Amino acid sequence: MPSLDDQRALLGADDIRLVRRRKLEATQQLLGDTIMIEEDAWHEPSALPGWTRAHVATHLARSADAFSRLAESAPYGVGMPLYLSDRDRFTDIERGAERRALDLQIDLDTSAGRLHRSFDKIDAFPGAEFVDLGGGRLLRLELLPLARLREVLLHHVDLDCGFAITDADDDIARWVLGWTCYWLTDDESLPALQVESTSGFHARLGARGRPTPVGGGDTLLLGWLTGRLPAGHPALDELPGLPEGWRA
Repeated sequence: MPSLDDQRALLGADDIRLVRRRKLEATQQLLGDTIMIEEDAWHEPSALPGWTRAHVATHLARSADAFSRLAESAPYGVGMPLYLSDRDRFTDIERGAERRALDLQIDLDTSAGRLHRSFDKIDAFPGAEFVDLGGGRLLRLELLPLARLREVLLHHVDLDCGFAITDADDDIARWVLGWTCYWLTDDESLPALQVESTSGFHARLGARGRPTPVGGGDTLLLGWLTGRLPAGHPALDELPGLPEGWRA
């Protein structure tokens, strides 16, 4: 796993501030789409195998609460885990997915609002170094909004409500691609890959050995690398194959 110091290269100081604004805008766009989902459609399959749209929405809300706990506790050195237990997380999502459309929408909105206010407090604690995302994955506190932006973007796609990964704005796709590649650097379940974006971003991922070069725009590479390019997208015939059922 790359070091905490390596994370400094993911965003410059100006980008860190801009990511928080763009995260808010992406959240508002998601909420604008979800309010149009009809009651029965919430309980139909999403683009995530085994989950309905209500499951995805509940996960997004509980993830926002988890990030809020990290942002609120990290400055005091509490070391709060992302989720209190896997069992509670599973139960919360399953029970939450049984709710009505109005309850789901309110939960998405209010949990996002709480998180935004929690992120506002990060600047007051410049000495707080990192939070624990689980599995030994440590993240610099000021990058937590980038982690949330990734959640909002990818699960907006998963909700299958008319938003595709190819609709992502260029700056958001670039940031989230960099974040995704950072976390996949040492993932040996992937083949050896050398990602080369037309924006100038590049990263070495996957198993050891001579890497296969993969080129394209940030949005295209992000969709491919996260398993979220639309079915039938012409680039899928040209890009290297990833493990079956791959999602990142």
